[in-house]
Amino acid sequence: MSEPPRQRPRSAIESLIVIAVVVAVGAAAFAYTAGWLSPNRLTPQRLVDAFSPPSGPALGHRRNHAKGICFTGMFESNGAGSELSRAFAFSKGSYPVVGRLNLGTPDADAADATVRVRGLGVQISAPDGQEWRMALINPPFFAVSNPDGFFALLQASASKDPNAMPELIKVHPEIADFDAWAKSAPWTGSYAEEQYNSLDAFIFTDASGASHPMRWSLLPAAQPVPVPVEELAKRGPNFLEEEIVQRIKSGPARWTMVVTVPNPGDQTADPSKAWPADRRKVEVGTLVVQTIEAEADGPCRDVNFDPTILPSGVAVSDDPFPAARSAAYRVSFDRRTAEAKDYPRTVAGASQ
Repeated sequence: MSEPPRQRPRSAIESLIVIAVVVAVGAAAFAYTAGWLSPNRLTPQRLVDAFSPPSGPALGHRRNHAKGICFTGMFESNGAGSELSRAFAFSKGSYPVVGRLNLGTPDADAADATVRVRGLGVQISAPDGQEWRMALINPPFFAVSNPDGFFALLQASASKDPNAMPELIKVHPEIADFDAWAKSAPWTGSYAEEQYNSLDAFIFTDASGASHPMRWSLLPAAQPVPVPVEELAKRGPNFLEEEIVQRIKSGPARWTMVVTVPNPGDQTADPSKAWPADRRKVEVGTLVVQTIEAEADGPCRDVNFDPTILPSGVAVSDDPFPAARSAAYRVSFDRRTAEAKDYPRTVAGASQ
């Protein structure tokens, strides 16, 4: 039997060519990701840059939702969610939470009565190390249907051209619906009186392996009390933080987590379109806020509330926003952590 032909040893030149090809491909991929090969493509860096006000970003702070306060507490699961997902947080029990109440603004010193969007970041932890991070806001739907539209909205908002916004609304008419909500929805005097919504659809997988799209909201136990914005302005620039500190001194604040189950055919890719109000809803547990801490030394300071950090049993859907937010949050996180000296901790916090 004849021997199989031996492979010819690779020459040094051939090896260098292979290495060069690998490096070139890697460089091309990096350049594409960074937007160098397509300067008009939306990148996380361009999106984060678009949040910067004319005076520049608030160094050391998140590039959006820059003003906030930390909390700790528990998520008390009632077990009802286990029919929808095998995620640990839906098994009956209590799970520790680190979170952040915040305002949708790049200005860390903004007066509370000037910011329409209020937010809630939550990190629920499991004994085995799994985490579920979520970032919710109080509007019932998002301002635009896709990340490119959101970038265009940021640009139009910063533009001095009076036609910038009307022209954008022609392309993204959903912005008009959000504007109507912003002008007509009541304001409240407390973070604890707001309903916070995921807006994005996620895929829940149950114990049998069946998958279902879902959205969820956190409904306040506190009765919302409408307050004219002019009255809120008189309460001072930091009334929301001051109010929640005093409220928690009297006892925990609570929100019921309600999962919305869509009907077959309900779209999942566009968070600017709310599902009809008659869709099935399941109460799966209660978020309990027990302590409030200033952000400078608080446990939420270094938490990136990336909505794609999900437990087994929950996954992203065809909604493009979670991935876009994840990438932008990472850029924001890297920038603010590199600027830590510009957002100093207190002496007590530095010694911990």
